[in-house]
Amino acid sequence: MAESAESSKDYFVTTVNEDHATICWGCGLRLLLPTHAPVFKCGWCGAITSQNVNKTETKCLWGRRLQDRCFVTILSVFMLFLICGGVWAVHWFVFSVSYTFGIFHYILTAILAATTVSTFSLSAFRCAGTPPTLLWGSYPVVGKGDLENYTFCHYCVKPKSPRAHHCRSCGTCVLDMDHHCPFIGNCVGAANHRHFIAFLFSAVFSTIYISFISAYAGLHIWPPVKYRSLGHLNGSGRDLAIRAFKEVMLALVSSAVQLSARGLILVYLFVSSVPLQIGLSVLLWQQLCYIYEGKTYLSHLSSQGSGGDHIEEKGCQNIFRFFGCPYSIFRYLPTLRNSPKRHTK
Repeated sequence: MAESAESSKDYFVTTVNEDHATICWGCGLRLLLPTHAPVFKCGWCGAITSQNVNKTETKCLWGRRLQDRCFVTILSVFMLFLICGGVWAVHWFVFSVSYTFGIFHYILTAILAATTVSTFSLSAFRCAGTPPTLLWGSYPVVGKGDLENYTFCHYCVKPKSPRAHHCRSCGTCVLDMDHHCPFIGNCVGAANHRHFIAFLFSAVFSTIYISFISAYAGLHIWPPVKYRSLGHLNGSGRDLAIRAFKEVMLALVSSAVQLSARGLILVYLFVSSVPLQIGLSVLLWQQLCYIYEGKTYLSHLSSQGSGGDHIEEKGCQNIFRFFGCPYSIFRYLPTLRNSPKRHTK
């Protein structure tokens, strides 16, 4: 009797409800859930499984790729037009000022053009970032915690790391994905984020120089502006300002009709580069703010949706780390904070 009582304490026979049993996709272990949990985490490998997945077919993937290729082609043609048209339009002017100014203009133009085109090509045609390949699906090959917080991508049919996001336009998972940019026809991720920031810097400086040189050259070839009755305007207040504005605009349009082909191209370069540099500057500032906060655009959206539970460390060290320098430049500068205090008697 004592022996049977002891054995009853060591072994228990229970019935398993098949509705509450599920299999972890990461290690293949059979797990028992207390309730019908839609999302659960494996206690062995750490993989997260969602049982309520509504997978939608990406039937318009080819259409999105065609749209991205069209944007890339249009942007490439526009950049070439800015470079070639700007060189042709101001060629006579820069050397008429001085030979030194002409040489300086061509050297600076070549540097800006080469930097802009190269960084654009690297950000557009380089892989945005491939998540690491891990073994999964079998308990003997998956160690404890090897798939911590990993989820399963039902589009790529493979594990997706917490730092990866699936892009439906590219049809693949991207590591540290920031956003999908249609103008480069590619995602901005871990592998090309630096090139994208460098492209924004180069494009902003290039458009600033284009607007400056086109305005400077255009003022020298602009026909004389003739006002008809600007000095004889009568009235006061708002009506006078409106009539004066109309007179000035009419005089500018009348003189613009007499512009040559070079002058028209200079006007187009100035008008197109000013709003472009404003938009690129805003985008560059937004990207630098996210890098300073240690986030990407998608992680910023997810943190807002979750109420800001995840707190990242802000600081300039994130910017230095992003551009490949693990330490801040202030580490190499002498500091007075740690120096001994001097007392004068």
